[in-house]
Amino acid sequence: MIQTIEMLLNKFERGKLTRRQLAVSLATLVAAAQAAPKEKGLQAVSINHVTVKVPDLHRTSDFYQEFFGMPLKQHSAKTHILGVGASFFGIEQGDSQPARVDHFDFGIAGFNADEARAKLTKLNLKFDSGSAQETFKFYDPDGFHVQLNAPHYVGHVS
Repeated sequence: MIQTIEMLLNKFERGKLTRRQLAVSLATLVAAAQAAPKEKGLQAVSINHVTVKVPDLHRTSDFYQEFFGMPLKQHSAKTHILGVGASFFGIEQGDSQPARVDHFDFGIAGFNADEARAKLTKLNLKFDSGSAQETFKFYDPDGFHVQLNAPHYVGHVS
């Protein structure tokens, strides 16, 4: 579009276009650009879950279960998944670092892992290796770890 605008300005400056023709041409360019279908990203329809890493898995899990009434849905030695309506709250045993948000997860309408990875690749964003079709994680432009999957994803513990 920049080249077209430069060409129009060049013609105007050389007297090959009137001011009115220039204005109409620029307005037409803007209208066409606004009407053109834009490549759409993915449609997030839910925040599926948030997972935190904490120094004391059991202390944190007990607090959320008791204080907020979140039922323990799944668990392993290092992970607890607590129910929050149709979503969940993941708690993982961390290392020696302070408690932190590990990642958040969006439920994507019509989720297709290969399509999502292709769109992320076009944006030069890095995603975790692997070929899982159910879910995967990537790093957004600010470095946040984001997980994507279908809205009904229920998680799993390892």
